[in-house]
Amino acid sequence: MGRITTILFTITAWGALGGAAEESGDAGFEAFLASLRAQAAARGVSAQAIEAGFAGVTLNRRVIELDRAQPGGPVNARPPKFEPYRRSHVDTPRIERGRAIYQATRARLTAIERETGVPESIMVAIWGHESSYGAVTGKFDLPSALASLAYDGRRRALFTDEFIAALKMIDRGVPRERLRGSWAGATGNPQFLPSVYLRLARDADGDGRADIWTSEADTLASIANYFADAGWRRGIPWGFAVSVPAGLDRAGLAGRTVAPRCPKVFERHSRWLTMREWRALGLVPLDRPWPGDEVLATLIEPDGPGKTGYLTTGNYRVILDYNCSNFYALSVGLLADAVER
Repeated sequence: MGRITTILFTITAWGALGGAAEESGDAGFEAFLASLRAQAAARGVSAQAIEAGFAGVTLNRRVIELDRAQPGGPVNARPPKFEPYRRSHVDTPRIERGRAIYQATRARLTAIERETGVPESIMVAIWGHESSYGAVTGKFDLPSALASLAYDGRRRALFTDEFIAALKMIDRGVPRERLRGSWAGATGNPQFLPSVYLRLARDADGDGRADIWTSEADTLASIANYFADAGWRRGIPWGFAVSVPAGLDRAGLAGRTVAPRCPKVFERHSRWLTMREWRALGLVPLDRPWPGDEVLATLIEPDGPGKTGYLTTGNYRVILDYNCSNFYALSVGLLADAVER
């Protein structure tokens, strides 16, 4: 996206400051806001949206602290166990609430699945994981949080773009007071970043607005649209639990490709084999029949050999596109399965 020379100069100057939020006071932040105003105007944000979006924007040092605490952990630390995570994220209240939503909205869910190919239960599971079905959507003022993160400079380009996307949401008709969410800028029931909202949020109830905060229909349709856009393949499961024979040659099955995104996540996956090949190696599904013989899958054993393994398909990678964490993706799939039972 092009920018005029003076704005390029401003961005470069601010980028050179690095941790400006720690070294400068509010005066430095106010100067940075002026540069954001110029960038927003240059990218086509209306004067009205700029005035509304900048109203009340303040430097939030707590947001900066939370961002600097990421990702954490020593480089060579042993990965934590999945089972405790599974118990806390695929728990009885989340399953029961998900089942209630699943049963109450079958007509709508079925229509969305028919259109997009994304399973009804996956839509519900994402909603449950992201915001506990709307109960926890975040209370941070999004423009303040995004401006603070951009000012800090650790991921300036990302958060500058998201700040301007939040202003464009106002131009789309989203009320300024709706712009609340997580410290990292995610908002609404599906916890979309502003840029994702602009690209993929959908109006499914016909009121002319993509309301991912209070509309159940818009929330579910928007989640499904995200997954369809990310490449979900109709009729293919995300994966399933398997028992793995003790003598499996895991070294010979190790993946050989280094993923450009989230390499630590993908290095825990085996190489791709067909379901026929996995069956021949002695793996046994624990809770469902084998899918088609030619469906490709990778093996992941999140708690190591001797514990439950999972064969995961290309659709599992779509869940990872939403949140690049094996624990997250596995628990979404398992919650979806539990909701559907």
